[in-house]
Amino acid sequence: MTAATPDVDLFSLELTDDPEVQNDVFLKIFNSGNGAAFDNLYRADAISNLTGGPLTGEARTKGIIELLAKGPTLKSVVKHSYTADDVTLIVVDFELGLPGEDGELVQIKGSCTDVIRRAEDGKWLMAVDRPVADITV
Repeated sequence: MTAATPDVDLFSLELTDDPEVQNDVFLKIFNSGNGAAFDNLYRADAISNLTGGPLTGEARTKGIIELLAKGPTLKSVVKHSYTADDVTLIVVDFELGLPGEDGELVQIKGSCTDVIRRAEDGKWLMAVDRPVADITV
């Protein structure tokens, strides 16, 4: 697991409508291993299939915390971004390293469509997180 930089408060990092900033924040918190901070990027009603199936609410939070506790690694590159008022669709190519039974990282590559929405308070939050694996290496 990658430890967070001590002087970075992961709970203070926020998504924006800038896809590169969104990607940087997403990666920094994911790779920290802090599932609670990562789940903080999601709307309460957000849907994520990051853990293999569509989850929302407490099930999503639990799944994210358990997944990140295993110490996965994530790399992603923004391919496309489209913003309309308070909604942004971002398409990224990703490489996910998941610890296998033997402790070795199993590399999974694919694409992800993320939808983030601006809340009434102006804060951008993840509404839909839908990674789709293309290739297992």
